[in-house]
Order: sequence, then structure tokens, then C-alpha cells
Amino acid sequence: MTTLQLYQLPGCPYCAKVRHKLDELGVDYETHEVPSSHADRTEVKEISGQTGVPVVVDADHDVDGMPESDDIVAYLEETYGA
Repeated sequence: MTTLQLYQLPGCPYCAKVRHKLDELGVDYETHEVPSSHADRTEVKEISGQTGVPVVVDADHDVDGMPESDDIVAYLEETYGA
């Protein structure tokens, strides 16, 4: 079962940066596309407290809604890197 979830928006360069890192590290994940309108991103707001993407949820490591691509990439390197 995949426990890492990525909330993203198609065409978002910050989301692509996170996907690239996940793929580079060989981490299994499930993506959730969010609406274009920030006002319609209620699920992301509930998870992370804000409406920006990307947002990662990693149930295996008690990460409930991490925003900011640089923070996510650093977390992925630390948690899943060699």
C-alpha cells in the first residue's frame, strides 16, 4: 500500500521538482490533482493549512501535510536517500 501522497497541479514546476526527486529515489507515491483555483483547494487547506502545492503526506513517517518544494525535497533526501 502506498502511504506517500503528493498533492499537485499539472504544469506546476515546483510539483515537477518533487515528482522528479520521488522518481529518482524510487519512492512509490500516489498523486492527487488539485483544482486550479486556490479557493477550491479545500482538501489541501485541511491537510496543510494553506492552499499552495505541492504538498506531501507520508503516513509512514507521521508527515501530515508538508508544503514547499525545497522542504519536501530535503525531507525526501533525508528520509529515503542512500
